[in-house]
Amino acid sequence: MAEWSNWAGNVTATPSRVVSPSDTAATAELVRESTAAGRKVRPVGAGHSFTPIAQPVDTQVRLDAMTGIVSVDEATNRVRVKAGTHLYELVNLLADRGLALANMGDIDRQTISGAVSTSTHGTGLAWTGFGGTVVGGEMVTGTGDVLRWSEGGENSDLVPALGVTLGALGVLTEVELQCVPAFTLSAVERPSTMTEELAVLPAALAETDHYEFYWFPHTDKVMTKRNTRGAGDAPTKPLAQWRHKLDDEFLSNTLFDAICRLSVARPNLTRRINNVSARALSAREFSDVSHSVYASPRTVRFRESEMAVPVEAAESILRDLQAWVERTNEPVAFPVEVRWTAGDDRWMSTAYGRESCYIAIHHYVKADHRTYFKYFWDMARAHEARPHWGKMHDYDAEYLRTVYPKFDDFVALRERFDPQRVFTNAYLDQVLGA
Repeated sequence: MAEWSNWAGNVTATPSRVVSPSDTAATAELVRESTAAGRKVRPVGAGHSFTPIAQPVDTQVRLDAMTGIVSVDEATNRVRVKAGTHLYELVNLLADRGLALANMGDIDRQTISGAVSTSTHGTGLAWTGFGGTVVGGEMVTGTGDVLRWSEGGENSDLVPALGVTLGALGVLTEVELQCVPAFTLSAVERPSTMTEELAVLPAALAETDHYEFYWFPHTDKVMTKRNTRGAGDAPTKPLAQWRHKLDDEFLSNTLFDAICRLSVARPNLTRRINNVSARALSAREFSDVSHSVYASPRTVRFRESEMAVPVEAAESILRDLQAWVERTNEPVAFPVEVRWTAGDDRWMSTAYGRESCYIAIHHYVKADHRTYFKYFWDMARAHEARPHWGKMHDYDAEYLRTVYPKFDDFVALRERFDPQRVFTNAYLDQVLGA
């Protein structure tokens, strides 16, 4: 069999077979056969997770044949979507119906099942991550049964439990999302400093729909992004094509890749490189339909780790990380992304029960990330950090049980829906226990 690799190339596997079921019935039959034969089954979406969460042991289930919208409830704006639908496909399907995702991150390559299963999110304290918008779905459990649930409908008590599943309970075949009427975003992006942004942080979070910033290590410089929501029919002023190609394709991808390569070859130049990079990104303002503003192309390969922490811990962590980079002179060319979301009640959501700040560190794929990431992981533990399930970390079930109040309830649900551990792999054994 051919070797499988995730997007970043840091997780590989050679599954004994790769299956692309055409529908839910075929998926259920596959699971029943695998259970009877004692084989493991692991679903995979776009492979955009940096952890081995989707790494197959025996059978890899690809959901490529299960895409598109199943139904739309026009009264509630709830949309049922087949699990293999990529976000970049989904936003256009929704736009054709006058709808949009409530919020998004800056990458749209994931499948909807992968995004909800790993607690993927955007930014903005009035909005949850993807898991918080899941109001129902359909899943093939480890016994080969088809489970359906919906808020206000059948198995409604399971909605909080199944908003974020890590793929540990079954194969998602459909996801029901709470969508919103289509809207526009007005974007204001400008350079600043971390000192300035932390000083105005409470106001920025209160006054801005979607606020985030990127900090350039070895400097105090940041690039801020403030997105304001507008009506779906509001006039827009998209970026000129030349500006998009210059900023988002050339500077942020082509040139940045060359800069990262230089940083690996000449680590002593990284401080100077980051100062130049921060100055190269100039202020800009534009507006467009929401999904065109949220997402941007990412062609430079990297590794990533992201922690969700209480909002009040953000400054301490960022200053600690800044001081460590200065003290060690660790060559870090990639900016650090800082975002915020509302809390929710999804058991395994990284924002369960609290408003959260997300701090994401990255390293170029050809650089040695180990020292930098290890320091971040160890330091973040002291702040009750919860790792993004699809981004690198070394936390285990013993620790995670202390920061997830519903951890044992979820493990009990795993015992109910996958008693023979058909869907497990080494990563799930690490984070949920064997």
